[in-house]
Amino acid sequence: MAGTETAHTDEPSPAGEDLAGLEAGLDALDTRTTTRPPLGRMLRRKVLPPLIAVLLVLALWQGAFALELKPDYQLPSPLMVWDALAEEWYKGTILGVIWQSVSRGALGFLVALAFGTPLGLLVARVRPVRAAIGPILSGLQSLPSVAWVPAAIIWFGLTDATIYAVVLLGAVPSIANGLVAGVDRIDPLHLRAGTVLGATGLRGIRHVLLPAALPGYVSGLKQGWAFSWRSLMAAELIATSPELGSGLGRLLDTGRSYQDMPLVLGAILLILLVGIGIELLLFAPVERRVLRHRGLLH
Repeated sequence: MAGTETAHTDEPSPAGEDLAGLEAGLDALDTRTTTRPPLGRMLRRKVLPPLIAVLLVLALWQGAFALELKPDYQLPSPLMVWDALAEEWYKGTILGVIWQSVSRGALGFLVALAFGTPLGLLVARVRPVRAAIGPILSGLQSLPSVAWVPAAIIWFGLTDATIYAVVLLGAVPSIANGLVAGVDRIDPLHLRAGTVLGATGLRGIRHVLLPAALPGYVSGLKQGWAFSWRSLMAAELIATSPELGSGLGRLLDTGRSYQDMPLVLGAILLILLVGIGIELLLFAPVERRVLRHRGLLH
């Protein structure tokens, strides 16, 4: 009798086999297999297309210069622009100019982040607040940043406060709206599950709400940086004073004042390169990591 019971106990039941298969399937789904593509393929996909585009633009630019579509003082060649930037490099000022703008932009963006994040949470979670200021935030986001410069000069004078005020007014609405969009895409089931598990109040925001809204939030941060950079350039271009020091916007205005078109185009290229560089080195990797972790990017 005992032997019979033992044999019966050792045999796996069909239900047990089904559960074991289900667990194995779930484990297989949870296991992420990441294979790094070959270096040559990455270079062809990531580096070659923009390089070809840049070379094409330079070729068209040089062709327009060779055909004399405009006088050279209005349309300089790429080599003339390079020489203008090289001259600034030999003066030893170009790195200081870039650092002045980048440090201002970074500080302004961090302050905008500190204001925009709680504002976005407030608008996203409190219906009366959304009804009251949600449309205002959308309107502020569409308002050109340069429109704030005259008002900021009147409020704060030709000081750093003017520049940071313009940056904040340009970046905070984008960060807040990005977070609102991310919160709106959260599955309500996730929020209810967090509440059942005791994640309420600040704990719920930290452990449930912000992680779930991360893709939209990161998109808002990217937009916020773009608005910060554009607002900063507008402020540096218009609010000029020796007390404000030099920056890329100031370099652009200097080229305009001296009718130095190579320097003007060189400053524009530097502004473009710095903005693209920060986007590619900082925000793009973070966004890819978030999307890949959510299974939204392969």
